[in-house]
Amino acid sequence: MATRRQTFRLYPNKLQENKLFEARRNHAYLYNACIADRRYEWRASQKTVTYFEQQNCLPAFKKEWIEFAYLHSQALQATVKRVDLAYGAFFQGLSKRSTKFKSIRDYSGWTYPATSGWKVNSNGKHGSVTLNDLGITIRMRGQSKQWGVPPTLTIVYKPGTNQWFASFTVEVTTPETRFGSGSDLNYKSIVWFDLGTETALTLYEGKTFNELENPRFTQRCEHLVKRKSSALRRKRAPNRKKKVKASRRWKKARKQVSRLQRKVANQRQDWQHKVTSEIASRYDIGVTEQLNTNSMTRKSKKGSKRKKQKAGLNKSILSVGFSTLNKMMAYKIEQKGGLMLILPTKQIKPSQRCPNCGIVHKDWADLSNRYHVCSDCGFETPRDRGSVMVLYNVATNSQPGLGTSLVDYGCLSFYQFDE
Repeated sequence: MATRRQTFRLYPNKLQENKLFEARRNHAYLYNACIADRRYEWRASQKTVTYFEQQNCLPAFKKEWIEFAYLHSQALQATVKRVDLAYGAFFQGLSKRSTKFKSIRDYSGWTYPATSGWKVNSNGKHGSVTLNDLGITIRMRGQSKQWGVPPTLTIVYKPGTNQWFASFTVEVTTPETRFGSGSDLNYKSIVWFDLGTETALTLYEGKTFNELENPRFTQRCEHLVKRKSSALRRKRAPNRKKKVKASRRWKKARKQVSRLQRKVANQRQDWQHKVTSEIASRYDIGVTEQLNTNSMTRKSKKGSKRKKQKAGLNKSILSVGFSTLNKMMAYKIEQKGGLMLILPTKQIKPSQRCPNCGIVHKDWADLSNRYHVCSDCGFETPRDRGSVMVLYNVATNSQPGLGTSLVDYGCLSFYQFDE
């Protein structure tokens, strides 16, 4: 069994939308109240407030603040849990920013962790959803490839777009991996792929290469976003400290910028789904390297002379969406019973290692060097093709160099399956 998230767009009428906004505002108030409670207790008595302590206070909280009384109790508990998870991520080092108060403009929505607070009427294509605490039934549109009995529901609002979404988690059955013995392994169904900036995807089947160019959706629409953003800065922006409200022209210009940014995001997501679905339908095993997109797209240091170059590199990486592509590829291949193998980049160094002799060249780390020539063996290859060849050699246990086989990482190589 695997958990999949299926999202449908909601189409509420005016009355339903007002109730959704009211519930969203109250959940945002509760979120901020939980943060304020934790901060006060720590400053006053150095006491750490736990999730269970705040959860147990909810009945009294609802009696004191009657505007929260109609909201579903488990949905309120889920909002309190959000605060606890945010603090936990910060203390564990998973988040670099401490938990802060959220404005109603930036608060996304709320979650129903059980089916007692809602009911869905759909077979996976369109339908409607009923929110019991709000007393409304909202029409929704969308289609999911796999559908079942959804245990949880999250209502999501995207600021700037005025769009509401219903996000369900669905338990779906996934076939077991079919590669337990050598007789089941088919070398024709294996693909090695490398993600890049100039070439978005470089596919390798052992003999032939297939390259997909970077669509550069961000760069294509960048000039329009800059022009609309420049017009936005000339309008009267809101300022809470000075008690200045946003002008109507500022709101109109802000919607235009949001519309362009949403268009770029939709284009990228559509391209990613089409590419990964095609690859997953053709291959049963996918092999790639592990990438840390957050570190790769980090801003340049203060005083750096290459800020523009780093900003351009970040745009190219985000335009492809390295992390999302890998995740999509993994769950789509595994969904059909395939296998996804992600190799550690730091140990293998595919972009710096010669696929022919295995020597690591530190000067190859420079991204401006798009064509590699090995000074030891004279092997020549484009950068992206050389990286995917190293991945192929490692997976088949034919890569020269110390510690570059799957056995070194506790995995069985493909040639061992064949035996």
